[in-house]
Amino acid sequence: MSNQASVKGAIERGMTRREGQAWGGFLRSHAVLVRRLDAELRAAHDLPLSSFDVLFQLALAPGGRLRLSELADRVLITLSGISRLVDRLEREGLVRRETDPEDRRSYYAVLTVEGEARLRQAQPTHVAGVGRYFLSQFSDEELAALGAGWRRVLAGVADAVAGSDLEGMRPDGEKQT
Repeated sequence: MSNQASVKGAIERGMTRREGQAWGGFLRSHAVLVRRLDAELRAAHDLPLSSFDVLFQLALAPGGRLRLSELADRVLITLSGISRLVDRLEREGLVRRETDPEDRRSYYAVLTVEGEARLRQAQPTHVAGVGRYFLSQFSDEELAALGAGWRRVLAGVADAVAGSDLEGMRPDGEKQT
């Protein structure tokens, strides 16, 4: 038996067909949806989805500013990844970096006027895409059930992580500091 067939057999024995379809469907749907939303934002606004997310998270934050570590947690990328992304957005004038006056080793990312304007321009494209590719596929009742389901998944992961070697890990697998 080939290695591929062996792996396939182990996977099939580990999940029912329905479970595999649900899990695989979630993974594929997420990947395809993110690629599509990213492509639309890039084409219409020359703004990748990851940059849109940074601007959006900063717009939600008090004073339009977040510590880089908190921003990394919110956009689900590593601290080094957020640092590189903020560098690029800073070069574009969409954010600026400020030193934390209480901890000179820490930095804040701060949304600029230009960044806020770019976010306002791109937001209708993003909202339309989310509506077209995701929200329109479900009834209000189904959306409520999905929301409840995601909360259960996140709570289950949080419960499993508490007290384990994974406690204090960010969603990207890096240890929180």
